Amino acid sequence: MRFAYDFTSLPALLVAAACALGIVAFAVVLVMQSFARTRALTRFGEPHLVTKLESWDSGSRRSVKNVLLVLALVLAFVALARPQFRNGTRLIPATNLDVVIVLDYSKSMYARDIAPSRTQRAKAEVARLIHDLPGARFGAVAFAGEPMSFPLTSDGAAIAQYFRQLDPNDMPVGGTATARALEAARELFARDPKSKDHVRVIVLVTDGEDLEGDPVQVASECAGEGTRIDVVQIGSRAPEVIPDVSPEGRVTGIRRDDRGQPVTTELTAEGEAQLAKVAQATGGEIVRAQKGETGIDTVARGLQKMMREELSEKVETVFALLLLIIEASISEAPRRASARLRAMSSYTTTEERRAGA
Repeated sequence: MRFAYDFTSLPALLVAAACALGIVAFAVVLVMQSFARTRALTRFGEPHLVTKLESWDSGSRRSVKNVLLVLALVLAFVALARPQFRNGTRLIPATNLDVVIVLDYSKSMYARDIAPSRTQRAKAEVARLIHDLPGARFGAVAFAGEPMSFPLTSDGAAIAQYFRQLDPNDMPVGGTATARALEAARELFARDPKSKDHVRVIVLVTDGEDLEGDPVQVASECAGEGTRIDVVQIGSRAPEVIPDVSPEGRVTGIRRDDRGQPVTTELTAEGEAQLAKVAQATGGEIVRAQKGETGIDTVARGLQKMMREELSEKVETVFALLLLIIEASISEAPRRASARLRAMSSYTTTEERRAGA
């Protein structure tokens, strides 16, 4: 088990030390209270004689209550540290997580700087992302010049199949309309009645900039609605030739312009800045492809981490609350003894009233 905070750093270490000292101080106070009760009992009379006058052993019950209080405090501080479990931990389905994957299907996604091609690799890694987030709901937006969407569903396999059966040649309009694609993702969330109560994440996978709309403005609107956008930037500034792919999926050469020159794809500095602003506007993460990797797996690990942290924190908090409930339910006197005390108190009050009359 590890924690979300680095306790080797000085600030985290100081906070941990303060919490530990607080727990120790609390335990010391409880122990001192126990000693004070013992001294008071000694002043009252001989311990072995006073013990015979007791109807029950309140000391043991009080000790159990004190132990439960200390354990609850320890678990509460552990929950604040946000523990993360790895080996031996089963992921519990995060049924309150909605993810809309927005995948670029422009012709530039046929580029083969990532084997076997950008589009094929992206589809495979998106399918793995869906598989690695059991219980989450998924929606899909495939886009080039116009978006095509699939509504939110708990059937992740259907979303993976939706992406798998599409190719850039299937897009009715060419281009990279990122703003319209993000707007389509917003509409998927808006049309789903459950989504407003869920954690909403958009995963944008693209290799180009939007020269038609304003995706940063759409991202700002998503941020206002509490939706986060993680961006996977597949393209780079290095020119990459675009293969010419037949409808059957066979590479027939490379794409050429009207002058017969090879058509290349590269992301401009402005396009890179645009994608970074989309992620920053919503507090999301931007991942840039490198060394033959798309970066989708990095986003998947981030979502898994979010699920683990939320789960482990809730588990620790539930145990702390459970111990507090148990502690509160344990009285220092047995129920029958408490009933006898109440009866005796009522009887004494009645006798006093008669005597006063």
